[in-house]
Amino acid sequence: MTIRNFQPGDERTQAALYNSAAFALPGFKPASEDDVRKRVRARGFDPATRVFAVENGQPVGYCAVDPAQGRVSYPWCRKGYEGVAPALFEAALAAARERGVARLFAAYRRDWEPVLRFLADNGFAKARDVVNYAADPVELPTVASRTGPPIRRMERSDLPALAAMGQGLLRVPAGEMEAYYFSNPYFPAEAFFVMDGRDGGGPVAIGVGLESSTWADVKRVDPLAPCFRMGAFGTEGLNTKRVNGLFSYLVSKPEHAIPAGLGLLAEASQNMTDGTVNALAAQCPTDAPHLLNFYTHYFKEQGRFPVYERELM
Repeated sequence: MTIRNFQPGDERTQAALYNSAAFALPGFKPASEDDVRKRVRARGFDPATRVFAVENGQPVGYCAVDPAQGRVSYPWCRKGYEGVAPALFEAALAAARERGVARLFAAYRRDWEPVLRFLADNGFAKARDVVNYAADPVELPTVASRTGPPIRRMERSDLPALAAMGQGLLRVPAGEMEAYYFSNPYFPAEAFFVMDGRDGGGPVAIGVGLESSTWADVKRVDPLAPCFRMGAFGTEGLNTKRVNGLFSYLVSKPEHAIPAGLGLLAEASQNMTDGTVNALAAQCPTDAPHLLNFYTHYFKEQGRFPVYERELM
């Protein structure tokens, strides 16, 4: 058995390996050659971060790592060749180390037990669950009638406050925050709102509401799938799914989470005026308990998926 890097033409091979290895798992959705092609043609793709195991001239498994995201895949192997999985996985980890990645994560469905067991056996520990939520706007009457502190559009001068609120959660470096929030091709800066304190002490909470008729209906997406929702704080720089009606927020003090969340949710709902949102969407990690408490009170949990992490350096 030899291990080699990705080569042109492996798009079909990778899709076939994944489909043959994962088809019996719950909620399986087949991958296509086009799906893989989009990833490998993305700017910055490094063939050395996608490795294939080859026996008798035929690829029998693959594993991928994304150094920019810090995400690693399970080693998907053709039936009968599962024994190459450890070597494949180690090759992917080595590629991450060579690129200076200090910590990796993996995210899969909670009912994919063989995959989660493999991660645990290879030094990955569960760090958190990511919980998906939805809410019918008509079920939020207290939000619709609420008045509170003044709310305005986010400005560049608010970025230090946003960074402080999101410490430990936001994934965008401080030097890249302005470009991410004010020059993002997928959502406008005007979608972000700031709640200022009554005493003039600066922002106490920042939220976002995203709407697009071309994005997925939150009631139709698989809530157990390990898909990060675009715009939810903590998903910056990750591959994300665009979900219509997405609401997310951060707050300066945990004790302000409920009133600030209600005020920002009301503001976001009022600005989703295109008539395409029939349900609000949200996503929150379990290691942000004050935010989780808000969503649990005012949204309905749809499902969740685990995130496993491991130190490399």
